[in-house]
Amino acid sequence: MKKVFLVYGHYDDASFNFAIKNTFIETAMKNGHEVDCVDLYKEKFDPVYAGEEPTQDVLNHRARIEKCDIIALIAPIWNFRMPAIVEGWIDKVLAPPWAFSFKKLVGNYGYPLGKLKDKKAIIFCTYGSPRLAITTFFLNLPIRRLKRGVFHICGIRKIKYRRYFAVPFVTENQRKNYLEDVKKTAGNIK
Repeated sequence: MKKVFLVYGHYDDASFNFAIKNTFIETAMKNGHEVDCVDLYKEKFDPVYAGEEPTQDVLNHRARIEKCDIIALIAPIWNFRMPAIVEGWIDKVLAPPWAFSFKKLVGNYGYPLGKLKDKKAIIFCTYGSPRLAITTFFLNLPIRRLKRGVFHICGIRKIKYRRYFAVPFVTENQRKNYLEDVKKTAGNIK
């Protein structure tokens, strides 16, 4: 059994992201895993970071992450990034010195020392654009940013990134195929 800390970032319970969340939780739990879900919009998480000390909700999320094996994110990609509420969660919760620190080499040069090396990550993202636009014109920026710019810096190297393209425009059958992929991903948690 694995413990998953799931961060969900969509405001609409009629969205496809909501279906991804429910499918993932149901499948993971059916396979004996524990899922601790944070719905950022329902919890009214404040994404604004202005250098303050961690708030109680941030400390609570960190404590829950410390008890988990896997951090999962489910959110759409808007303007080549996740919604501001998720980005703010990343800035506040996966922040130094808790999630990583820097090892100084010389002058202004150094490298991050991730403190979450024992964790894995699963990221589910939906896109309004077709795959070709994201992978060619925009060089997979959301993937690279989330994997390298967030999770690698925190020390997390085992990352599954599942993405679903052109969601508003695909057929109902394609959406079912996407949800089958969610089930397969949740069923293969190790």
